[in-house]
Parts: sequence; C-alpha cells; structure tokens
Amino acid sequence: MDVSSRVLSELASREAALDAQIEAAREEAKREVEAAEQEAARILREAEAQAQQLQTQHDQTLAGETQRIRDEARAQAQVQAADTHNRAAGRVQQAAEQILRAVLP
Repeated sequence: MDVSSRVLSELASREAALDAQIEAAREEAKREVEAAEQEAARILREAEAQAQQLQTQHDQTLAGETQRIRDEARAQAQVQAADTHNRAAGRVQQAAEQILRAVLP
C-alpha cells in the first residue's frame, strides 16, 4: 500500500467517524426535542387543568353570590310587601272609621 492509499484510507476512516458523530448528535438532538415537546405538552395540560379549576371556582363563587343577592332582594321585597300591606290595612281601617262616623251620628 502506498502513501496515498494510506492517506485516502485514513481520510475515509476519519470521515466515517465524523459521520457517526454527526448521526449520534442528530439522534441526541432528536431525543432532546422530543423530550422538550413532551414537557411542553405536560405543562400545557397542567395549565389547562388549572384554568378549568379556576373557571369552576369562579362559576361556583358567582353562583353563590347570585343566590345571596337573590335572597337579599327576596327578603327586602317581603319586608316592603308587609309594610305596604300594613299601610293599606291601616288606610282601610281609617276609611272604615270615617265611613262609620259619617253614617252614624
């Protein structure tokens, strides 16, 4: 084997080694990208679950507050209705007394 053959053989061997290193680096990069994508998907799922939980809590809080407001409004309406009824009953009583005074001497 002459020198040029040895040099060519050495160069081919180095090229093959570099190709193997490049392929290994590509595979490693591919695994890292896949791991990063899986981590991103996990983070996204967790964020979506947390957002759903917050939405549920907000909906429950809103429903409770709505019910509280309705209960307060109902109680106020009942008080006002009772006051109106009492005033009307008092007026009816006054009207009856006036009628009786007018009719009876």
